Amino acid sequence: MARLLTWVLKNLDAFIGLLLALTVAILGLNNGVSQDVVNSAILLILGLLAQALLRDRLRRETAEREVRQVVRDTRDRLSELVPQMQEIIGPEGVLNRTREAIDSVSMVRVLHGSEVGLALTEARRHTDRWDFKGGTGTYTRAVTLPECLEHARRRNATLHFSIEIIDPTDEEVCERYARFRRSLAPDGPGEKWTVNRTRKESYATVLAACWHRQRSGLLTIDVRVSAQMTTFRYDLSSSCVIITQENPQTPALRIDHQELYYNRYNIELQYSREQSRRVPVEAAGQVKLDDEPSVEQVRRLFTALGLPLPRSFGDRDVADIVSRAIQARNPYA
Repeated sequence: MARLLTWVLKNLDAFIGLLLALTVAILGLNNGVSQDVVNSAILLILGLLAQALLRDRLRRETAEREVRQVVRDTRDRLSELVPQMQEIIGPEGVLNRTREAIDSVSMVRVLHGSEVGLALTEARRHTDRWDFKGGTGTYTRAVTLPECLEHARRRNATLHFSIEIIDPTDEEVCERYARFRRSLAPDGPGEKWTVNRTRKESYATVLAACWHRQRSGLLTIDVRVSAQMTTFRYDLSSSCVIITQENPQTPALRIDHQELYYNRYNIELQYSREQSRRVPVEAAGQVKLDDEPSVEQVRRLFTALGLPLPRSFGDRDVADIVSRAIQARNPYA
């Protein structure tokens, strides 16, 4: 009822016209009023209708003016906001910087457990290069180099391999490395890390590099030895760089080749190699290595490479180096 009353009040002129028209029509039909009264009533009704139309038109024009004013105000406000929006969505805006920050976080993927081995396996499958920097290169000579060579043979493609390990002729760095490895697992099973073992592992990696080089025309190899040790291992292929540590339980990092830090690590490894001592592996051509090199061949090889074996190494030690090089086993299997 209240809504009806409100509507009547808003449209009072039209409502009066309607009542007047009905009243005059009824009276006219019953001949209750004269024709002059009917004509006057018709004129009054038309006047009321005209007034209602004029009022409605005025309301529309007022509404249109208000709408146009709102549009102008909105346009002016948006014009004021454009510089602020540019600060948010422009090339140097907050949103773009936020996106770059998020992208930079996603540049590095953390690998856990078996993911590390799977990532290394996938990286070896299609690469034409491999750069390694680490301790003695045990895993590299046992798994990485042979598998990369096998994949290269299947593709009939060349392979460039770079190795940087600690210098086996530098007793001080070998002692530091052995001490570091013992600190990771002081009472662990297996062979204990000593200076002699560290030297043998490094010598074995150099021997394995020369042995594979003599047997594959697809392989070009660069070997460097360093007086500085690192607690990280870097494996850089054509698809990614994977950074691990000696403890296989420690999470690894993977950076794909399209990311910025792939190139940064590539440069880092290049400069590290330049600061290390190059082993002239081409000199290994002076010594023909058998499928299982003899003790004499190995002694002559390391003399030609400028990496003479310690005087304390007897024939049994040299044979142990050969076994580690040619019959290398995956240390994490």
